[in-house]
Amino acid sequence: MIEVYTDGAARGNPGPAGVGIYIKAQGEKYEYSFSLDTKLSNHEAEFIAVIKALEICREQFPDEILSFRSDSKIVVDVIEADFTKNKAFQPLLNEIREKSDPFPFFFIKWIPEKQNKHADELARKAVWDGACHRPNSVE
Repeated sequence: MIEVYTDGAARGNPGPAGVGIYIKAQGEKYEYSFSLDTKLSNHEAEFIAVIKALEICREQFPDEILSFRSDSKIVVDVIEADFTKNKAFQPLLNEIREKSDPFPFFFIKWIPEKQNKHADELARKAVWDGACHRPNSVE
């Protein structure tokens, strides 16, 4: 099972945004930081963090069981319910459905912010430093 921690951040509402992804897989740890080119709300950045993480997992861990964790209650609730009335979130939910479908199992659960510090730091770095995709294996 692959553990994936995601977070999104935006400077403003909307504003410059970024995502952070921290993955624990097969005894290794990986971190990713993406600066997003468009101005987004924090909630939109949180959804995009899940999408980017699914893309990474598809490439690196294609047949694994995925256990995602997010401190965004909105993102977790929308994905678990597989429904949203919010027109801005609907295409993001559709993309998450499509990208999670090939995996044998995809779970997401809400965690408190203090348990998601690593992904939060990566997301903030992407916003403030303009970091790009940086896969790093961490000890």
